[in-house]
Amino acid sequence: MFKIPKQEYTVEFKEGAVQRVSGGESIPTVAKDLGLIEQTLRNWVKAAKAGKLHPSGGKTVTPEQMELSRLRAENARLRMECEILKKATAYFAKDAL
Repeated sequence: MFKIPKQEYTVEFKEGAVQRVSGGESIPTVAKDLGLIEQTLRNWVKAAKAGKLHPSGGKTVTPEQMELSRLRAENARLRMECEILKKATAYFAKDAL
């Protein structure tokens, strides 16, 4: 089984997402537009309200690192989907014989 790597986002990205929600857009809409899990965005909104969106001592993430993290997560998800399809194909092929 493949583990999906943890994604890291820049503070600017998080702030932009939170601002969109604060501006009246729904969390599901913003999350879908940005390719996020809804709960992640909810956590950011909650952290922003508590004034804790900026982690102290946190490492800075460059846009390239963020893109690399996103691509790794997508790659892991696609590999997992491929494995599921292979297993399903083998299962149904066995029944057809």
